[in-house]
Amino acid sequence: MKVLLLKEPKESENGQDPYVKELGLHGLEATLIPVLAYEFISLQTFFEKLFHPEQYQGLIFTSPRAVQAIRLCLQDNCKGEVWKKSLREKWNTKSVYVVGKATAGLVAEIGLIPQGENCGNAEKLAGYICSRESPNSLPLLFPCGTLKREILPAVLGEKGIALEGLTVYQTTQHPNLQESLRNYFSQQGVPASITFFSPSGVKYCLKQILTLSGDLMPQIKVKVLQQLFRKLILHSKLF
Repeated sequence: MKVLLLKEPKESENGQDPYVKELGLHGLEATLIPVLAYEFISLQTFFEKLFHPEQYQGLIFTSPRAVQAIRLCLQDNCKGEVWKKSLREKWNTKSVYVVGKATAGLVAEIGLIPQGENCGNAEKLAGYICSRESPNSLPLLFPCGTLKREILPAVLGEKGIALEGLTVYQTTQHPNLQESLRNYFSQQGVPASITFFSPSGVKYCLKQILTLSGDLMPQIKVKVLQQLFRKLILHSKLF
C-alpha cells in the first residue's frame, strides 16, 4: 500500500527517514515530497543582537531553522571566533528555551544549553517560560520565521514577560513541488493516504492534489498532524 508524506526527509541513525522506516515495518510504501523551502534574512541584524547578550534575558528557539540562522552567521570566521571565545559562554549564563528535541539537539551543537525541550509546542513552552521568568525583566530574543504563530508572544505578553522577535527566515514553496507531485501521480498512481505536516503543505499542495487524483480523491485517507490547521482541510471537505 502506497502512502504519500508531504514533508522533507530527515535522516535517522541508520540514514533512513524515521517515518519511512516505521511505515515500512507495517508493510506500507512511503514516499516523501518536500513542500517548503526557506530563505534566510536579516542575519547581520541577528548577529548584532547576539553580540549583546547583556541586553537580553535569554533566547527562544521554536524551530530548527531559527538555530540554522545562527549557524549561518557563524560561518564567518571572525564571528565564529567571537562566538567561541566569549559570546557562547555569556549566553549560557542565560536561559535558552526550545521547542522539541530536534531543535534542542541543534542548539546543543552550537554550544548552548537548551531548556524546555520536552515542551512539544509553543503553547506548552510559553507556560514553561512563565513559570521561570519574572515580569518586567529584560526581553527574551526570539528569532523566528514569517509564519510564526502568535501564541507565544500573546501568552508571554499577558504575563508581562518581554519578547523581542526578529524574523530571520521566510517560508516559500519548494521549487520542485509541483513537478514532484505530477511525477508521483503519473508513476505511482493515486496513494492510499496523504499526510499533511503543516498548514503550508495544505496551501501549496491541495489544489494540485485534487486535480491529479480526480474522481479517486474520496478514496484517499487524508491525515494531518496538528489541530491548528484541521479547519483548512475541513473547509475542503476532505474529512
